[in-house]
Amino acid sequence: MLVERLMTRELVTCDAGASLRPAVERMLDADVGSVIVTRHSDPLAICTETDVLRATAATGRPLEDLPLRRVASHPLVTTTPGATVRRAVRTMTDNGIKKLPVVDGTDLVGIVTQSDIVAHYGDFVREAQRLDAEADAWNAGTD
Repeated sequence: MLVERLMTRELVTCDAGASLRPAVERMLDADVGSVIVTRHSDPLAICTETDVLRATAATGRPLEDLPLRRVASHPLVTTTPGATVRRAVRTMTDNGIKKLPVVDGTDLVGIVTQSDIVAHYGDFVREAQRLDAEADAWNAGTD
């Protein structure tokens, strides 16, 4: 299964020059756990709920006093729409992340999260069963 099949295409972004306040407001309004930090529409970083908690706990400063570009996680780790979900999971595991922006060239086209992967677990099982059945049929025909 490819990333493009399960990625979310509706993205929440925030300009790198903003404070943390609008980023948090956008996360809350969209009911998501991250915003992609951009400059001139180019993805630069990601700011997650965890980033917000760490920054506010460490500084004790109000959200409007914290520059988004300093709070966000970077460099931005990405995948492509044509990558397999297995590869995306490996990328997430290797980098210790739960949210993986999807880019096509330089264009930000989606995001895939651990929640997306869990939600599609049944699809993965069905695809594996189908592939097993095809392999069994092929092997039966070559005996």
